[in-house]
Amino acid sequence: MPLGERYGGDKSESRYCGVETDFDDDMPNLLSFNIHGGFDFVIATLHAGFSSDAQMDPNYRPSLVDDDTSRSHALPFAGSDLVLSPSQWSSHVVGKISSWIDLDSEDETLRKDSEIALKQEIAWASHLSLQACLLPTPKGTSCANYAKCLNQILQNLGSMQLWLRIPLEKSEDDTDASSPDFMGEGHNDSWELWNSFRLLCEHHSQLSVALDILSSLPSASSVARWFGEPSFLTNARGYPCLSKRQQRLTTAFFDHSIQIVISGQPVHNIPLGASESNVDNNAEGGWRHPLKSYLDYVAFLYQKMDPLPEQERFEFGYRDYLQSPLQPLMDNLEAQTYETFEKDTVKYSQYQRAVAKALVDRVSDENASSVTTVLMVVGAGRGPLVRASLQAAEETERKLKIYAVEKNPNAVVTLHSLVKLEGWEERVTIVSCDMRNWNAPEKADILVSELLGSFGDNELSPECLDGAQRFLKEDGISIPSSYTSFIQPVTACKLYNDVKPLVSVSSCSIKSHKDLLHFETAYVVKLHRVARLAHTQPVFTFTHPEDLSKTSNQRYKKLRFDILSDTGSSLIHGFAGYFDATLYKDVHLGIEPSTATPNMFSWFPIFFPLRTPVYVQPGTPLEVHFWRCCGSTKVWYEWCVTSPSASAMHNTNGRSYWVGL
Repeated sequence: MPLGERYGGDKSESRYCGVETDFDDDMPNLLSFNIHGGFDFVIATLHAGFSSDAQMDPNYRPSLVDDDTSRSHALPFAGSDLVLSPSQWSSHVVGKISSWIDLDSEDETLRKDSEIALKQEIAWASHLSLQACLLPTPKGTSCANYAKCLNQILQNLGSMQLWLRIPLEKSEDDTDASSPDFMGEGHNDSWELWNSFRLLCEHHSQLSVALDILSSLPSASSVARWFGEPSFLTNARGYPCLSKRQQRLTTAFFDHSIQIVISGQPVHNIPLGASESNVDNNAEGGWRHPLKSYLDYVAFLYQKMDPLPEQERFEFGYRDYLQSPLQPLMDNLEAQTYETFEKDTVKYSQYQRAVAKALVDRVSDENASSVTTVLMVVGAGRGPLVRASLQAAEETERKLKIYAVEKNPNAVVTLHSLVKLEGWEERVTIVSCDMRNWNAPEKADILVSELLGSFGDNELSPECLDGAQRFLKEDGISIPSSYTSFIQPVTACKLYNDVKPLVSVSSCSIKSHKDLLHFETAYVVKLHRVARLAHTQPVFTFTHPEDLSKTSNQRYKKLRFDILSDTGSSLIHGFAGYFDATLYKDVHLGIEPSTATPNMFSWFPIFFPLRTPVYVQPGTPLEVHFWRCCGSTKVWYEWCVTSPSASAMHNTNGRSYWVGL
């Protein structure tokens, strides 16, 4: 039974809560007991029989079984798969691998037994079509053999996920944080253990981390690293009411679509009927699950969260979905794309405010009835900026003459229909032409455009406006008047894993740049499961109108990011990019997180991936270089990291990703 709904049509995976169970030889009863108790799935042990007639031996070790016995008897966990239906196995059961397994033990017999048992249990879980298996925590600081065995399994695994159990802990003594022996007992950072393991397993997309939430928590900066990981939570603290920090942590993970598993035994004796929510009215005698009060508390935390804003609901399906940026000069937008952008009323409201301020500054009240302002909308699309400009003129009681310049002949058809429908023929002239090639009959007082991309200049606004600037008066106004791009380093395991399959699809038998194409492409994406590891910093700024005789649109910027020392070590998968634009004076719009325009959805951030993730130790600065390069037919970005270790140069000469002029 889901935890509830934060809003109508809530589809978040966080709504589902599981329970870790002790071994029970009666699997149907175990499942029924917990599902009717309110849980959505159970984590059940695989090391012994699932049916009452199976021979159980929790102390089973492969080395203790002689060859003749092993050939003539069923495996100790191999009860009948018929005790549950296929849908019950796949929807409600997560397998728990034996906790005694130690694949990096110094004891050779134990190590070999562990390898055999791990493969047997996962094979059985795969046979049952389980959705996932919970793997035991690595026993020591070394996990190479564990990772090696698991990597072999992952290469041939179907769709089942593997969750590696890791305790959420980090020493607050940072003096040893950069030491390779930092994982010693009492001085550990569990993220280091997870990071080592997943690197050895090559960031496999079917490997996730199951975080054990303990009674004490690391710093907020340290915990934030986990938001960029594929995670599940197990709460074993044993208290029905969490501390404020634990509550904030739980709701933060809810916001990142993380599921919770309740683990352990109840430690509170709550009388039957003490809370109506703990009573199953459909069960005889008012029976309730012993962990129901804990489940209710988790549900309470989920339900008391603020509902997702309408904008977030609209964007829900785009979370962490990689999209190639638009090629606005090379391609004509489709009607559906125009319609999506036109629904962004906040954006056009800001444009209307900017135009209104410009009109008032341009024409005094005394001249309002006699002076007509010439305004050119370059890249008019299907007319939303034309409408916003006319509304600004009506609001300020200024006279306005508009030229609507649009290169897409299909959008021009819609523009003509709109002008006729609204009766704008006397005020609006439609020009079907590329703004860079148009010879305007007169110069404009105000030049209005919406050519910005997720990174500000990545849809060639500078090049387009440079071409259009020749028909702007010397004292004319450009809206926008300036825009700046920003980046910040992120942990984004899901995005990194989503890029990898794209690379393999485009691979050739002979090594070439095509193998790297997708790791050298910037993607537009609604960031969700990411950890933002440092504050954003500005990259490139463009101002309009500009002195074209002195300015090139090529840019270079070196940036240094200092990650908070209490964060611990981090893995950088790439850089999130944003923009902030000044439309006119104090009217701005943008998606840079600290100044983002509320409820605006025309732009998602941009993501610049790294071919090889960069490991950053505490207190070590991250140095990154970005270039904006211009050629005769295209514009592209190049980027690299030089500290703490050098990465390869990405997208040299625009070999993988570029925007056509």
